[in-house]
Amino acid sequence: MGFPASDRTRTTKLLSVFQTQDGAQRSRIEGVTLLRATRSTEPVPVLYEPCVVIVAQGSKRFHLPDRVLTYDARNYFLLTVPVPAECETIAGRTGPFLGFAVRIDLAILSDVLMTLGPTTHAARRGRAELRVTSPLMSSSLSNVALRLVESLGSQQDSQVLGAQLVRELLYRVLSSEDGSILQDLMFVNEGRTRIHRILHRIHDTYALPLDVSTLAHEAGMSSSGLHFQFKAVTGSSPVQYQKTLRLHKARMLMVQESIGASIAAHRVGYESPSQFSREFKRLFGAPPVDEAQRVKAVFGYTDEVSASV
Repeated sequence: MGFPASDRTRTTKLLSVFQTQDGAQRSRIEGVTLLRATRSTEPVPVLYEPCVVIVAQGSKRFHLPDRVLTYDARNYFLLTVPVPAECETIAGRTGPFLGFAVRIDLAILSDVLMTLGPTTHAARRGRAELRVTSPLMSSSLSNVALRLVESLGSQQDSQVLGAQLVRELLYRVLSSEDGSILQDLMFVNEGRTRIHRILHRIHDTYALPLDVSTLAHEAGMSSSGLHFQFKAVTGSSPVQYQKTLRLHKARMLMVQESIGASIAAHRVGYESPSQFSREFKRLFGAPPVDEAQRVKAVFGYTDEVSASV
């Protein structure tokens, strides 16, 4: 299993041409981000958006509290719920880390599932409690991954084929053994549906004060019930999740817009710059300005991206 040698070689060559600078850069296809890292990195805090990551060269390690997931040319990465974690990048033995991420588009996912029919989900229950995994690459998935990268070489191909190839890639993931966790985004029980709604609300209003009791009341849950189910899905409490989200958003603002720490702190909802600096250093291990400079130097951001995958 994994990338066939010929497909992997071709994908690696194309990615090295299309993505010449370290970092994450939006491609010609909506929702597809190209990834490159010349040097290996230590584990750093991340907060990924739901995505599928395909690696052609090198590898990444995703550190969760209870396990470490490795994804490379043999294993792709699948995340269905934004979760705070740490991630390290390992450059390839013969060249840089190269890969791409595909954002999970719920509209496309819903359309594919409607086409497949209701029996597919029911037959694949059992691993739906997982929110992140690194399954083995199949030959069908590596094939569509190569064709997607090939389409980036032509503006016309990207426009005509891009959305279709993203749809096919999500279909291949849905059809895999671990596809149930992707299907679970659309077929969730009532309790998890409420948690997903709360997650969307936190992401949409992260700069506003968070009142857990009000969230629980609106969701028809007790505060303790909300806390329990939220932690089961995200591995974090609602308050800690919002704090982590704010700090990641602030770091992104400082890197991409070159603004100061106090301005970033205010924009993500902090009233006290000193509290922001303390909590920022506790999460990232460095003061805001130093961390922003480090990210710029190491990852070389050249375009605004939704997440540091």
